[in-house]
Amino acid sequence: MDIGFIIQNKEILRFLFTLSIGLICFVIVLKTHRLFKISLHQGIRYFRNAFFFYGLAFILRYLLGSVAIISIKEIVSPYLIKIIFEFFLIIAGFSLFYSLIWKKFGRKDRSSLFNTRFLIFYLIALIIVILDYLWNTYLIMFISQAILFSYALFIAYSKSKENKFSKLYLKVILLSLFGWILNLIASFFAWNQIMIIIVYIINLIIFLLFLYEVIKTTKK
Repeated sequence: MDIGFIIQNKEILRFLFTLSIGLICFVIVLKTHRLFKISLHQGIRYFRNAFFFYGLAFILRYLLGSVAIISIKEIVSPYLIKIIFEFFLIIAGFSLFYSLIWKKFGRKDRSSLFNTRFLIFYLIALIIVILDYLWNTYLIMFISQAILFSYALFIAYSKSKENKFSKLYLKVILLSLFGWILNLIASFFAWNQIMIIIVYIINLIIFLLFLYEVIKTTKK
């Protein structure tokens, strides 16, 4: 790997990374939305929302932080960009988790984005974001998401034999947990250029695996 070339062209590669994540999330949202319209399954509804938020997080981070948009960067604080990015990542995690447990609440919500439970999720996400902002870290997000997906993994495993979509959940949760644990481990080391590149590559691979699993599951 030519690290020098990557560092010299990091803005182009950051754009390509964001574009790839955005397209992957768009395809997943599109396919799962169609499946939701057919089945009206609430779990699929929140699964869809999770990837909407993941895509939104990466796209907003790039648009607000890109050096190509000087007029925006001058008025948008890097700390605000970090807060927005982290907030949507956490909400995406909550959406994916809630897609597993929605039946426990025994009712369908009129809105999947604005309801009592998600107002609580928004509040928790905001608290985590504020704490990470005050300590200038992502550590609390990494720890909270690793714990959340560890718990979600047990739930997904217990449901994995119900149907083919349940098997998809198990794979997505497992990949998500791996990604958060990786980021948690990386946070204990210096976030130099090489570390950031490695994390970017692994995250892209994880999202490509998400896409592969969703396409394989929904094509039938």
